[in-house]
Amino acid sequence: MRPSRPDLEAIRAALAPHGLFLRGTVDFAGGEAAPALADGRPAAGIALVGNIGSSLWPAFSRWREGLPDRGGSDPLDAWSKAVLRPVAAAAGAAVWFPSDPPWQPFQRWAMRAEGLKASPLGILIHPVYGLWHGYRGALGFAEPIEAEPASHAPHPCDICPDKPCLTVCPVGAVRPDAFDVSACRAHLRTPEGNAGCMAAGCLARAACPVGAGYRYEAAQLRFHMAALSL
Repeated sequence: MRPSRPDLEAIRAALAPHGLFLRGTVDFAGGEAAPALADGRPAAGIALVGNIGSSLWPAFSRWREGLPDRGGSDPLDAWSKAVLRPVAAAAGAAVWFPSDPPWQPFQRWAMRAEGLKASPLGILIHPVYGLWHGYRGALGFAEPIEAEPASHAPHPCDICPDKPCLTVCPVGAVRPDAFDVSACRAHLRTPEGNAGCMAAGCLARAACPVGAGYRYEAAQLRFHMAALSL
């Protein structure tokens, strides 16, 4: 008997209490490289799971507050696994995480599933959510998902007239052709960087006008900046 197609509505319902969403799907054609399921067969399709704005922050914060170690050294990944592994098991799916080897091509999957492209900061920019979204995992299935077509909206950076992200960085780390990671990290170690971007989030990211209404709340911004290995 062939396995049934994934019940995406049931998965959406299971994700909702955690502030997570299905963020697009990819079906793999025959012969196309695909991750392996538990039984060794290649996945026929995947569904990306992630946050929109600060949607996950309340559930993640409650989970973390209830733990003596506050979730360990990488609490957001630990929470993602605690949430998504049971959802995957109930759906009969495999699950992969961006933090775990063998590294899966999450950015490529997201570009294909949602039609996204990279911003000058290297973050994939969404036409609605801007830079305020993320991917926490991917569910893999033995059957195709009948993927929804990706959006064909214009790339937001191509139609942004002022491009403030390119001028607001204090050390000019954000450029049209590259993001200077070394310059960014060096600045964050300074008193100015500690009082600016480290305290309130990346100034260049905040300057982007796309999806401003989805900007992460202050506590989440501080959490992500503190998680950087400087």
